[in-house]
Amino acid sequence: MTHLLIQFVLALLATGGFSVIFRIPVRRIPFCALVGAFGWITEEIAVYYYSSPVFGCFIGACTVGLLSTLASRTLKDASTIFVIPGILCLVPGLKIFNTMYALLKGDIAEAAQIGTETLLMAGAIALGLLTIGAILRVFFALARKTVTLRDKF
Repeated sequence: MTHLLIQFVLALLATGGFSVIFRIPVRRIPFCALVGAFGWITEEIAVYYYSSPVFGCFIGACTVGLLSTLASRTLKDASTIFVIPGILCLVPGLKIFNTMYALLKGDIAEAAQIGTETLLMAGAIALGLLTIGAILRVFFALARKTVTLRDKF
């Protein structure tokens, strides 16, 4: 449990640092940091229980997409302010480095194995954001239509 708490704090600080680098408005940095930290912890829990980094990236990206959409609607700001710093902790940078290192060593089999997993993780991040975006768009459209129908009667 303390291991997850330490990772949560470190992800919070890393996402907050990326928010500063990307010049996010100061009043939005705590929200960006929370989105990134919860995305990272969700990924770690999913990897622990399902032992699949690809599935973990998908679940983490879904969490980031959901929280960033809710934050953008609550705070009346663009969702990209919360998505971009929040998703950076999920990017498989070490795997990309290891792929390039294996290529430079001449180990094509290892490079192909690591590279394939890296591409799948990147695709899972994109798919997670798209899935949550589509689901929330339908949900909010139905909610808007329900409120409009209720006002007519």
